[in-house]
Amino acid sequence: MSFYTALTGLNGASADISATSNNIANVGTTGFKRSRAEFGDIFATSPLQNASSSIGSGTILKGIKQQFTQGNISSSLNALDLAISGQGFLH
Repeated sequence: MSFYTALTGLNGASADISATSNNIANVGTTGFKRSRAEFGDIFATSPLQNASSSIGSGTILKGIKQQFTQGNISSSLNALDLAISGQGFLH
């Protein structure tokens, strides 16, 4: 069981490093929004146990989430450039 717990931790760390390396690779990309790995616990359950589960059976990647916070607005010389400020994105 401890080998499986360690393996899930390594898989989670790999996913986190992958998301971080993607953020670093795109740091100069205009309009890029960073992403973040989100994790959860794996609960050990058994049909013979009561309703309560024990924590500590590893971690699982719940998903890679995009961060859609307001970025910097800067002016450019292109007449076709556009910036939306405030509550304009998909509202």
